[in-house]
Amino acid sequence: MASVSRVSILDYFNIVFEGENGKIESNCKACGTRIQAKRSVTSNFVTHLKRKHQAMYDEFVKKKDMKREAYSSSSSTLHPYSSSSLHSLANGGHRCNHSTTSGGRGGGVGGGGREGTGGGVTKFHRHDPRQVLISEAIAKMLVQDLQPASMVALRGFTELLQLLEPRYTPEPPRYLHTQLLPAYAYQAQLATRQALTSAPALSLSISLCRGFPGAPTGSNAGYLGVTCHFLSSDWQMRSALLACLPLVGGLSASRVLAEFEEVCVAHAVSGRAFRVVADPFPTETHPACRLPGFRIHGNPGEDAEEDDEEESGTEEGEGGGVVERGDWWEGGLGSRRMDCFCRSLAQCVRDGLLSSSPLLSSTLAKASSFYNYVTSAVPHDKLVGVLGRAEGGLRAAGETDWAAQLKVLRGLLDSAEFLEDLSDRADLALTGQEVALLRELADTLEPFTEAWDMVHTHKQGDCHVSISLALPCVLGLRKHLSECVCPQLPCLLLGLSQAVERRLAPILEDPLYVTATTLDPQFKLTWSSDPDWHRQVLLDEVTKHTQTYGPSTELAPQAQSPDTALAPSPVPSSTSLSRPCKLFSFIKQRPTTQVKSVEQELSGYLREEPTDEEPLHYWRRKAIDFPQLCQVAKRAFTVPAGTSAVETIFTSSGRWLRPDRGRALPKNLETLIYLKANYRLLWS
Repeated sequence: MASVSRVSILDYFNIVFEGENGKIESNCKACGTRIQAKRSVTSNFVTHLKRKHQAMYDEFVKKKDMKREAYSSSSSTLHPYSSSSLHSLANGGHRCNHSTTSGGRGGGVGGGGREGTGGGVTKFHRHDPRQVLISEAIAKMLVQDLQPASMVALRGFTELLQLLEPRYTPEPPRYLHTQLLPAYAYQAQLATRQALTSAPALSLSISLCRGFPGAPTGSNAGYLGVTCHFLSSDWQMRSALLACLPLVGGLSASRVLAEFEEVCVAHAVSGRAFRVVADPFPTETHPACRLPGFRIHGNPGEDAEEDDEEESGTEEGEGGGVVERGDWWEGGLGSRRMDCFCRSLAQCVRDGLLSSSPLLSSTLAKASSFYNYVTSAVPHDKLVGVLGRAEGGLRAAGETDWAAQLKVLRGLLDSAEFLEDLSDRADLALTGQEVALLRELADTLEPFTEAWDMVHTHKQGDCHVSISLALPCVLGLRKHLSECVCPQLPCLLLGLSQAVERRLAPILEDPLYVTATTLDPQFKLTWSSDPDWHRQVLLDEVTKHTQTYGPSTELAPQAQSPDTALAPSPVPSSTSLSRPCKLFSFIKQRPTTQVKSVEQELSGYLREEPTDEEPLHYWRRKAIDFPQLCQVAKRAFTVPAGTSAVETIFTSSGRWLRPDRGRALPKNLETLIYLKANYRLLWS
């Protein structure tokens, strides 16, 4: 809630004496008249201003009104609808009455009057700003933690609300999950559609979660997430989840494509996407990547079972039924489809780890046992400066994140001697040979970790990471593996090299990746071993896209400046000269701007030195100088290099939304996931 300064009538008076029982004597700042009154009863002061100083009185009333309006508006964080209007929307435009008990909820809500009282406490009115604000905070909590609405009816939660705010009337769970949360989702849909209507460029990504925790045993259920990455009118890259749909029953490529097309039509983006990031179907061929044998704060038996499920799920569905292989998956999405670079990077690491020796798995298992023992037996304050950051990073990323596991392992190796002194288990201590083996693993995978952190979007918050980073990452990994020496893990090095060549090397010859990297002002062609060839690739790609999409009306270099490049064209002024005028014949005519060719634009762009300026900022500034290159750049940078927000939610929520852990899935889980992914769109 926005802070509002206190407004008091005593601001217009100087207090000269203050006695017992709140009695005060004050002099008027305007005329010096002394007035006696009590601090709790200020009518004498108000009357004096109203009779003697009308202007000061009007100012006081205006400040009071502004304070009241600020308090009311601070409880409304949604635009263009306030929280109160959303409550009305959730109630179908009618007021929803809630009965309250005499123990702490008072009587019922009476139409538009005052709330009933219970236990001497006057309850908030149904549309009181404080009542609405608390209800909204509860909805935010349910969304952020993916909690079922039924938790608000739990005894502990209701007692906490009663303690914190006795005047609040708790909303029924049914009202929350059938009316209030869907109302927020509807508002997010409206905001997304409005933003996409004026978006000059956008790309889409498809995320599939197979066998979501909590799905019935033997089912082939899952969730489909469609995320849009678009350029806003102020040249800001945004991402919004368009839909999170449950897929119960058979999961086939044809059904996913049909659902995807319906989502695109509903949001008016059908045919507008520059690229669609979607991995080959089905997605269960891409299980999670973990360090083999490395189990941190988990049940090894349970993790082993999950690994077995991942290995056995490549050809069959969760219930043993064959999943449609999607023979026309590629044809359904057409040439727009491309793989997610972030997932391909993880698969390279997985392929390398699978080809490593069994000795590595046993050594990692011992290291994790030593880590688990130390963190459970040694007081936490002694480990804060040693393992605090690594452990926190692991818990934030989840046990399935190999990069977070590797960071924990490196922290363990850096403080191995110190931890051995704190531990009384000599059988768990790592030998010198084991430490050398694990250091070799960490050093070999360190560049992969750097690339992962660079492109993994959920590590960057809301930052959109484009594919312009992918090609330099591949070149860096190639160079590292060619120079790396692994005397103890030769199979790991060979497996990683083969995986990079198979999965990532095609990026080096992909025209779109070449274009995106070259149009990134920090790279240009500094990475290229054959600049002439890559320059021609870029020219062909720019020419193809400018011919396909045609000249853009959003970016008119002759008429608009960089700051207004995406704004609507202004209405011509009545004083503008549409034809030569004899009156102003003495003025020299402005030279006509020559339209540059693509080759000329590219030559001018490459002549400039590379800069660390953010790509979108650069192209907004250079929209007039290089209009054709700008058209391609603003489309290429909408393609994400990392996973979408909904896929991150799938991964994180899958660790604890499990029936066998005593957690019940919310009935409207797809609504919660949708709101969680679009949280900043609603509550920024």
